[in-house]
Amino acid sequence: VQLQASGGGLVQAGGSLTLSCAASAGRTFSRDVMGWFRQAPGKEREFVGFIIWSSGSTYFADSVKGRFTISRDKAKNTVALQMNSLKPEDTAVYYCAGAISCSRYGCASSRAYDFWGQGTLVTVSS
Repeated sequence: VQLQASGGGLVQAGGSLTLSCAASAGRTFSRDVMGWFRQAPGKEREFVGFIIWSSGSTYFADSVKGRFTISRDKAKNTVALQMNSLKPEDTAVYYCAGAISCSRYGCASSRAYDFWGQGTLVTVSS
């Protein structure tokens, strides 16, 4: 299953942006968790946050806590990352990912995720 992330773009510091993620061709797939990761130029991919598909509970990295939210639409099989109060250091390629289970590696680890999107670039100007 290929995930498709969209919604990236250029935004000024302090602004907001919403990223969306959907399975290709409307396909459904089994997953416990949908996560977001990001990779800034010259840096390793880092965890942003995840949502537990069944309950809607969310968890975020400290760097984005209080500024970012994640929601899911079960009917549309999509997940969204709402980013507020953006900072230049939020500039990165953002990836959505799906995990069948996080029990082995934990949901903050990219190793837990089985399905990945192609990434969408977010650029925050100062």
